[in-house]
Amino acid sequence: QVQLVESGGGLVQPGGSLRLSCAASGIFASINVMGWYRQAPGKQRELVADISSGGTTNYADSVKGRFTISRDNAKNTVYLQMNSLNPEDTAVYYCDADVLTWSGRNRDYWGQGTQVTVSS
Repeated sequence: QVQLVESGGGLVQPGGSLRLSCAASGIFASINVMGWYRQAPGKQRELVADISSGGTTNYADSVKGRFTISRDNAKNTVYLQMNSLNPEDTAVYYCDADVLTWSGRNRDYWGQGTQVTVSS
């Protein structure tokens, strides 16, 4: 079993910054892609950014130039640095990991979510 534990959410004023962290623990061979998704009230969950084990990144157009995803493979941790936040960024942010198990199968795991609220 794999657990993803997120931290770093909270309330921030427009124009402010937050840094989210997500640490994976458990028994697995490796982690392929790690990513961040978000879901605002009444909307579908959407990809914010993801990063491969080799460091290749992918961003939603709405966050390009403002958010930066990174990871520490030794710590099985992914980060999301969010700058220039605006109220439209308000959502529950979820961490996702594509994990390779020791049986050779790929499985997808999700964190419990962390609330980010951008408001004055």
